[in-house]
Amino acid sequence: MPPRSRSKSKTAQAPSGLDTLKAQLREGQPGRLYLFHGEEVYLRDHYVNQLKALLLPQGLEDFNLHTAQGKDCSVEWIQQAVDCLPMMSQRTLVLVTDFDLYGQGEKGREALAQLFSDLPDYCCLVFVYDLLAYKADGRSKLAAALKAHGLTVDFRRQEQSDLLNWIARHFKATGHTIAGEDARYLTFLCGELMTNLASEIDKIAAYAPGERVTRADIDAVAIPLMDAIVFQMTDAIARKNFNKAAAVLADLLHSQESPIMILSVMGKYFRQLYTARLYLDRGKSRQDFMALWNLKNPYPADKLLDAARGFSLAWCRHAVLRCSQTDLQLKANYGQERETLTGLLMELAAGRRAIPC
Repeated sequence: MPPRSRSKSKTAQAPSGLDTLKAQLREGQPGRLYLFHGEEVYLRDHYVNQLKALLLPQGLEDFNLHTAQGKDCSVEWIQQAVDCLPMMSQRTLVLVTDFDLYGQGEKGREALAQLFSDLPDYCCLVFVYDLLAYKADGRSKLAAALKAHGLTVDFRRQEQSDLLNWIARHFKATGHTIAGEDARYLTFLCGELMTNLASEIDKIAAYAPGERVTRADIDAVAIPLMDAIVFQMTDAIARKNFNKAAAVLADLLHSQESPIMILSVMGKYFRQLYTARLYLDRGKSRQDFMALWNLKNPYPADKLLDAARGFSLAWCRHAVLRCSQTDLQLKANYGQERETLTGLLMELAAGRRAIPC
C-alpha cells in the first residue's frame, strides 16, 4: 500500500524553530538554551559554527567553549560548565552532544529543569542530537522548562525550492551554474540531504569543463544512492529495456548490495507505478500523485506517470504481486538470489505480454 499522505506545505507542518534561530543570529542575540536535532546534519553543523563564531572571541575558544559527549556527560558536569564565567568575552558556549535528557532519573530531570529556568545571561547551553535520536517526553516538567526557556530546532529536510536555490548558490560559489531540471536530477540521484549533496557538488564542479554543469557531468562523477540506481533499473524494465536493467542488476549484485533491499526498492517502484496508473485513469494531477507518495521532487513523479501510460492497470497490479511473491522466494531459497531476481526482471521486461491487458 502507498504511504500515508503527509503535510504538503510549510504552513501545515509544525514549526521547526529554524526561522527563530536565524532571526536571533541575524540580530546578534543568541538565546541561552537550544536543543538541535533532525536529519539535516549539514544545516545543524552550520548553525553550531555560527554560534561559535558569534559567541567565542578568536583565540579564546579553549577558555569559553565547554564540550561533552554522550555518556561522558552528567547533570553535574552541565551545572559546573554553566557556572564557569567567561574569560575576556561576553558569553560562554556549553555544547553537549547526544545526552539523554529524559533518561537522567527523576532527580536529574528536576535538577535540569531548575537549571533551564535559571541560566545566567552569559551562558549559551546547546544540546545537539547526532547519533542519538531525540525523543521528547512532552508531559514532563523538563519538557515544559525546555519549551519555556529555550528553543528546539528541528533540522529537517529542506523544501525542494529551498534546496534547489541552495544547490545553485553552492555551484555559483565554485564558478558554475546549473539548470533547475538538472539540479532536480541531482537531488533524485544523490538524495535531498545537504551533507551528501555538498560533497557531490564539489566533485562535479571540479570535473565540469564548462561554466554550465550538464547532466553528463553529473552522471560522470556523482555517486548515486542505491534507491536511485534501482529506480533507474526498474524504470528500464517498465520501458522494456531489458539489457539496461540486467546490466544495472548485475552491477548491484557485484557490489554486494542486499538482494532483499534491491527487491524492496523494486517493489516500491511498482507500487508507485500502479498508483500512477490509477491516478491517470481517474484524471488526477501530478500534484495529487506527488502528495500521495510525499514526493518533493517532480523528476521521479514525471518518470513514473510517463511510464504508467504504457501499461494497463491489470499489468501494474500483476507487477506488484510478482514482487511480493518474489520476496517470499528469496527468503525461502537462500543462495539463488541472482537467478531469482534475474528471472523477475525477464518476466517484467516482457511488459504487456506477461498477462492479458
